[in-house]
Amino acid sequence: MFDPDYRKGDSNSTPFGQDAMLNPAPEQKIPDGPTTPQVAYQMVKDETYAQTQPRLNLATFVTTYMDEYATKLMNEAININYIDETEYPRVAVMCQKCINIVANMWNTPEQNRWKTGALAIGSSEACMLGGIAAWKRWIERRKKAGKPYDKPNFVISAGYQVVWEKFATLWNIEMRQVPLTREHTTLDIDQAIKMCDENTICVVGIEGVTWTGLNDDVEALDAAIDKYNAETGNEVCIHIDAATGGFILPFINPDKKWDFRLKWVLSISTSGHKFGLVYPGLGWVVWKDKQYLPADMSFTVDYLGAEVTQVGLNYSRPAAQILGQYYNFIRLGFEGYRNVQYNSMQIAKYLHAQLSAMPEFVPYSTEVPNPIVTWLMKPEVQNSAKWTLYDLQDKLAQHGWMVPAYAMPIDIQDMVVMRVLCKQGFSRDMCDELLHDITAAVAELNALEYPTPTRIAMEKNIPLATKAFNHTGK
Repeated sequence: MFDPDYRKGDSNSTPFGQDAMLNPAPEQKIPDGPTTPQVAYQMVKDETYAQTQPRLNLATFVTTYMDEYATKLMNEAININYIDETEYPRVAVMCQKCINIVANMWNTPEQNRWKTGALAIGSSEACMLGGIAAWKRWIERRKKAGKPYDKPNFVISAGYQVVWEKFATLWNIEMRQVPLTREHTTLDIDQAIKMCDENTICVVGIEGVTWTGLNDDVEALDAAIDKYNAETGNEVCIHIDAATGGFILPFINPDKKWDFRLKWVLSISTSGHKFGLVYPGLGWVVWKDKQYLPADMSFTVDYLGAEVTQVGLNYSRPAAQILGQYYNFIRLGFEGYRNVQYNSMQIAKYLHAQLSAMPEFVPYSTEVPNPIVTWLMKPEVQNSAKWTLYDLQDKLAQHGWMVPAYAMPIDIQDMVVMRVLCKQGFSRDMCDELLHDITAAVAELNALEYPTPTRIAMEKNIPLATKAFNHTGK
């Protein structure tokens, strides 16, 4: 006999046989009553079912693979709020251990037991903290000199990550952009120095430009700023946005000077959830010494006779990512990180070489300093083809790949590129599968009889309403 109560759901009924599955997922109001965990799980799962699988998302910078023990540790800490340092003091100490490790990885000269740094939700918050510290130090110098401090500015290349635009807007600080050009694919140091004045709080150098994967020449920038400061009496410093390069350079190119070995580099930020190999929600910022972190930005907890400093824009934040980062440091060690980053670099160089050999494409740069490959259509091909890279993006999406196509920043916005992140979890076999799908898609596009809508729009200089893409570093 049919039991109407059975369809309401209990532990024995199948989710797809319950009344709840006949209703759409809530959008405007919370449901009147509860449902079974099986149904709730299935409804949430179904909402995301059609998305690209994370490991096929080659647009995102964030980590999409961690081993089972790291995942287990993080899941077990999912209910721990890091900010409750008195309740979870060992997590606070573990966080400081991570800051020490990162600071020493960047050759900090600081001799204190606990290096001066901070945990962040991601590199965006870490950048904010570095920028705010530079701004506050500048204000203090201006006050002491009896000079106005109402018109601060900072200098950065047009290849900036969007957080710097937020920083400028939220704190009312002028952002002076050094254009990227075909000749200057990274920060043009001469132009950057020309933009500096007594109101410049810092110049931001980028190690791992999110648009292209290239590195600013920070050593040359440091020398130019040292000369500028000596001639003007100003104290323009450098903040390094190393969201990507901060976990690449120490392992792949440890002799390269870009970090605290340089005189005017006073703070560095990075993303632990990118090439730090931790799932999303983690960033780090470190200062060269305690004197460069304004006192009113931090508070200190005394634990077992040691001072643990906490800095941040917000309070509640997950502790799980800290456990994941510390686990990676123990599990991988320097050699393990170097091996992972080396493999990512080798796959990136392989992809770079294979794409360069295709008659349709040319790499954005001949060098591959980070595991990021960026390419564009050859001018002669772009002039005659009936398709654009936006069409190639759509073709690859049909096979599950998320490979973004996007226009470059102002002054070279007519240049459309594609970009692939070669992260941990992107194997050589997966790379070959991607290349196979690119080759097949290009052959299909080359055989088109008529131009695509994006091609027609490009010829008419009509702005393209393309799919959302990720050049921001997230």
